[in-house]
Formats: sequence, structure tokens, C-alpha cells
Amino acid sequence: MIPLLALSLLALWTSPAPALGGANDAEDCCLSVTQRPIPGNIVRAFRYLLIKDGCRVPAVVFTTMRGYQLCAPPDQPWVDRIIRRLTKTLAKSKRHSS
Repeated sequence: MIPLLALSLLALWTSPAPALGGANDAEDCCLSVTQRPIPGNIVRAFRYLLIKDGCRVPAVVFTTMRGYQLCAPPDQPWVDRIIRRLTKTLAKSKRHSS
């Protein structure tokens, strides 16, 4: 699993996007995405960075248990499975904490 993570990280560096319309709040964008599935059990959170957000490469950014950020293509079935699992887990934890 470590070699997979290392390979994924090489292709997944993020850099600031250029500011649009003179705004100073540019987000970090992915320069590329991995086509290799990321193990869902190492992911704790996700967020979208899309073209409409000013990014050139649309991506889902997964945050791992160790704090790494991995960029994945939003149109892949394995990405959808991880997002559904995380959403379900989050919903369960909110119900139990209420």
C-alpha cells in the first residue's frame, strides 16, 4: 500500500490557482488526478475542486487518515463509492451524536 500511496502522491501535487477577477482567495487546485483507485479505508474526508471554482483540472480531493491530500477524477465509479461511504459514515455519526 505504501508504494501505491507514494506513486499517487507524485502525480497529485497541488498548487494555487490563479486569482479570478482580481480576487485574493484563490483555492488550491490539482495539477493532475490519479486514475488508480485509492483504498477507501485510508480516506477520512473529501472536497470538490471543479472548473467552476477556477481550477483547470476537475477533481475530488480525498484527505487520508494521515493528512495527505490525493486528487481523483470526479467521474470515476471508485470515487463515487468512496464518497457514498464517507457520506453514509458522516450521517451515522451525526445521528449518534444528536
